[in-house]
Amino acid sequence: MDWGGVLRGLKIDRGVGEVRWIRPGERAARRALKRFLQGGLDLYAERRNDPSGGGQSDLSPYLHFGQLSAQRVALEVRNSGGDPHSVSAFLEELIVRRELADNFCFYNQAYDSVEAFPDWARKTLHEARRDPRPYLYRFADLEGARTHDPLWNAAQRQMVVAGKMHGYMRMYWAKKILEWTPSPEEALETAIALNDRYELDGRDPNGYAGVAWSIGGVHDRAWGRRPVFGKIRYMSDRGIQSKFDVGSYLEAWGPSPGREE
Repeated sequence: MDWGGVLRGLKIDRGVGEVRWIRPGERAARRALKRFLQGGLDLYAERRNDPSGGGQSDLSPYLHFGQLSAQRVALEVRNSGGDPHSVSAFLEELIVRRELADNFCFYNQAYDSVEAFPDWARKTLHEARRDPRPYLYRFADLEGARTHDPLWNAAQRQMVVAGKMHGYMRMYWAKKILEWTPSPEEALETAIALNDRYELDGRDPNGYAGVAWSIGGVHDRAWGRRPVFGKIRYMSDRGIQSKFDVGSYLEAWGPSPGREE
């Protein structure tokens, strides 16, 4: 097998560097699953929404590339004897949320456009189209984590450096892109482009559905009307500060993160 020829034939974005915190392959995937079952599952329900708490399984890259099956993970989690609340919370994410995303992309050919948003979301976003934005950023500034918001910059930097952003932060990250770009269409295009370029599990139904939830209200309900957002659920940095230790997150992913880039 001419592996050099195979690599030359692949369309790879060489501008994105490799990450070093995770090893690829089936054996590495099984080891990661074992570590999670032994050391992370029991605390999953408590820590899963804490970006500074290390509560995620870190299995999504293996699931995305087919090095580990969701069925295998579900069976081993179910049979682990772990904390029932954590087992239930994890299986909700692994099965229900994951299959919602799969079905969203499979049955909706417009899954990566605003046409996939529910009617109420498209209507209210259109009504808010001319609302003044508090800030407007170019794609290069967003990609380079050069905004006025240290928390958003840290989330973007985590994605670029580690190839993985905490799911709670990815919601905030995408919603701020909506707030800081000229239109919902540009916001969606920007969020998908950044997510697909830098996330290890990018180009995945979970990513498309997550961005569509954040920007377009997919799998969500209408909330109170706000400027720019219409009736899309809003998130603020002030609200996030009451949810977890923002200081630790900024210390880890600030302008000089304590990890090798």
